[in-house]
Amino acid sequence: MKVLLVHNDYGKYSGEEAVVDKMAVMLAEMGHGVAQLRRSTAGARESLAGKVHGFLAGIYCPGGVRAMRDALRRERPDVVNVHNLYPFISPAALRECKKAGVPVVMTIHNFRLMCPTGLFMRDNAPCELCLQRGNEWGCVRHNCEHSLLKSAGYAARSAVARVRRHYADCVDRFACITDFQRRKLIEAGFPAEKLLVVPNSVDAGTDVAPTPGGYVAYSGRISREKGVDLIIEVARRHPDIPFRLAGAVRDTELVAQLPPNVELTGYLSGEALSAFYAGARFFVMASRWYEGFPMTILEAARWAKPMIAPDHGGFTEIIGKGDSAIGRLVAPADTDALESAVRHLWDSPDESMRLGAAARSSLIARYSTSAVSALWSDLLKQLTQ
Repeated sequence: MKVLLVHNDYGKYSGEEAVVDKMAVMLAEMGHGVAQLRRSTAGARESLAGKVHGFLAGIYCPGGVRAMRDALRRERPDVVNVHNLYPFISPAALRECKKAGVPVVMTIHNFRLMCPTGLFMRDNAPCELCLQRGNEWGCVRHNCEHSLLKSAGYAARSAVARVRRHYADCVDRFACITDFQRRKLIEAGFPAEKLLVVPNSVDAGTDVAPTPGGYVAYSGRISREKGVDLIIEVARRHPDIPFRLAGAVRDTELVAQLPPNVELTGYLSGEALSAFYAGARFFVMASRWYEGFPMTILEAARWAKPMIAPDHGGFTEIIGKGDSAIGRLVAPADTDALESAVRHLWDSPDESMRLGAAARSSLIARYSTSAVSALWSDLLKQLTQ
């Protein structure tokens, strides 16, 4: 069959773009035809006119609707797989799929169908106000985007999509990347029979044996909402433990006075990133917000490395508890709990390697490309029968 991938790229290459690109490769390897409708936000919001354009386009984008209509006529897909529609495609374009009788599956990367910002976060802490109240006013009231124009724009486009029922009427299946997302969508009123869990995936690669590793690792944005300040504080309390943080610095105040046992590697890719994963004893995340599906967990598991992570959002189900755990969960935003877990796992290299082996086994069984391809194969068959 033929699948049309639809995605509005962000201003900078993000995890969502990486997933869409990987999806295209995976579908092709499964023997399906792949076409893409891609638009981009890059450079579009650098002027006031561009910001106003984005504000209006998120509500209804004539060019995006027309592009969807043209792609459906030109490509004649059997299924449309939608990712991000904002701002230059817009949810209104889903009506074109409905008119053409083409089934739609939407990959849910974040919480945007329930929260205008898509993050379920306010003031660096989880926030579900818009979900609980069933409207988007909280985004404006609390100025969640720290710009009234942007906050109002996000709230308006979400409200219009909800009231006009673009998603509710035009999407046949919602592919949630975690069960946590699925449960939240049910709370928001989406029918359970339309919701299923299809997680992100990585290539398992060749067999990897667990190794002790020589440092505690973090990979991701160097920012406060990611809890990097908590990780640095733990490092400061334990100068005998080396920490290495990989990623772009988004908050320079966080790294202004680093303890000597913390090394910033910068943004890594390719062989340098592989070496970074391979050399770690274990990874740590301390995100103050739920996140979606942190790919760092899977990348670490690929190298047989466990993860310490907060016990909320998708982290809980991915890491797990008890005998099936692939790491350790700690109370969110609790420096003492994080410190205790880091100290214990650092002092227990055998346990770290055991958890790393479990992480790799879980990756192969649940999150490898072959495992997730099978889920997509079943879903595509359901949509076209």
